[in-house]
Amino acid sequence: MTKTNRYYARLPKIGIRPTIDGRRNGVRESLEEVTMNLAKSVSEFISENLSHYNGEAVECVIADTCIGGVAEAAQTAEKFAKEGVGVSITVTPCWCYGTETMDTDPSIPKAVWGFNGTNRPGAVYLAAVLAAHNQKGLPAFGIYGEDVQDVGDTTIPDDVQEKLLKFAKAGLAVAMMKGKSYLSMGSVSMGIAGSMIDETFFQDYLGMRNEYIDMTEFVRRLDREIYDKEEYERALRWVKENCKQGPDNNSDDFKRTAEQHEEDWETSVKMTLIARDLMVGNPKLAELGYGEEALGHNAITAGFQGQRQWTDHFPNGDFMEAILNSSFDWNGTRAPYIFATENDSLNAVTMLFGHLITNTAQVFADVRTYWSPDAVKRVTGYELEGKAENGIIHLINSGPAALDGTGQQTKDGKPVMKPFWEITDEEVQKCLDATLWRPASTEYFRGGGYSSDFLTKGEMPVTIARINLVKGLGPVMQIAEGYTIDLPIGVHDTLDLRTDPTWPTTWFVPNLTGEGVFKDVYSVMNNWGANHCSMSYGHIGADLITLASMLRIPVNMHNVSDEKIFRPSTWSMFGTADREGSDYRACERFGPLYR
Repeated sequence: MTKTNRYYARLPKIGIRPTIDGRRNGVRESLEEVTMNLAKSVSEFISENLSHYNGEAVECVIADTCIGGVAEAAQTAEKFAKEGVGVSITVTPCWCYGTETMDTDPSIPKAVWGFNGTNRPGAVYLAAVLAAHNQKGLPAFGIYGEDVQDVGDTTIPDDVQEKLLKFAKAGLAVAMMKGKSYLSMGSVSMGIAGSMIDETFFQDYLGMRNEYIDMTEFVRRLDREIYDKEEYERALRWVKENCKQGPDNNSDDFKRTAEQHEEDWETSVKMTLIARDLMVGNPKLAELGYGEEALGHNAITAGFQGQRQWTDHFPNGDFMEAILNSSFDWNGTRAPYIFATENDSLNAVTMLFGHLITNTAQVFADVRTYWSPDAVKRVTGYELEGKAENGIIHLINSGPAALDGTGQQTKDGKPVMKPFWEITDEEVQKCLDATLWRPASTEYFRGGGYSSDFLTKGEMPVTIARINLVKGLGPVMQIAEGYTIDLPIGVHDTLDLRTDPTWPTTWFVPNLTGEGVFKDVYSVMNNWGANHCSMSYGHIGADLITLASMLRIPVNMHNVSDEKIFRPSTWSMFGTADREGSDYRACERFGPLYR
């Protein structure tokens, strides 16, 4: 595994700030070693348990000395700036001077772990410094263990570990996005609002820039062969050996010839290379005399308009989107490229959130159809049971569903989606074998191309999510944890044939709570804010809520239990009885992180 960083910025680090009671002549001296050891314990724990998108362990930077006052706080801030620290964690087992020792950088996510001990009460400092953060308008996450520990105990309790990881993952996602680009390849697809790029959202909330190309740039690079020809030949061989072409559902009058199918494959592979190079560059292009093109756009995510102007004339982008979003290609396993179909930038950002939290591929899908138990029984004669007994949601879209979404990767005998460095060659092959590449429906795609066709394995814990923009409100996020579902193959076929059967299908059911929009499956579908969603492996709703709070994006619906929700301390000052309402009020009051 090559741990390369594909972006023009070093990977963000986590800064550990050991704070201490600054009084000399006995007080500070008695705490110096204990406090620094606590910082080292946190650093080791994070580095052992968290990795970046490329598989590299997260690096922590510890302050040179314990921080007893403003001078050492300033020295630490200077060190962190030089080291590329993007996330701040303050740790202490004792009382310290709050405003003199706190981290005051407004754009860096920050947390404070106040050690629960009675000898030198770190919890008192925690309460004081959080009050200072709240008063100064610098939201910070408070971490306080449930059980009292003895002074000098550097073990990290389970509940503290959970909060440290939740905070660190979300904080690293914030730091990773900062300064990167969203690359819009084309413009608005079929009037979809998500492909109307809102620069204010990207710049103010995410700290990202927006880059644009016209789809004619693909034509230029195709015509002038601006891609690595050696890699193209290798990629085409891999495709012919591993990508099985499925049945053609087009009528005889609209079927493409064998020669046209061959040309579609060649164009599709070239498009994939071109899109990747546009995102992150390719030094091989400089050797061809294209130095500007070799640089790329430093795009951590991108979207391709496709429909209709491109797909009315050229092969569609489905192969390009599916392969880029997958954790492997002809070069072996590698980190997914987060890539949205129909240039849906809001779904691209949602996919990016899920990817940065989990390091896994994300499945882009239409939230297509709610099937009630009665409707399924009427159409198929089958009575839904188990997790599906209250109805199912059909997730399906033609293009960008990562092949990881087949569920052919396993852990402990169960289907999963893994970070690329855990995926075996055998699992890659199983994902490819479970996928058919069906000639595109010329009803939709007049220029031909291929669509991936697979059925996601059931019993995977997953989370679907979506960011929406609302005029006068700004961005809001919705989250639904649930499971993929297996249906009897005959039932699946009957339901699948009612839409386009050449596309990948995931049968999804949300976890119901009996309250609000999660009282039933229909209400979840009926309250979904757009036609698209991103699906991530695992129940990561709590992590997404933490990330959203850092970016000041309120969450308008979720089915995460209250005890798992972790937001900045000051959120509770906006109300404790109605946590959804307090989230909205806090986000509105503090405003976008980078405003």
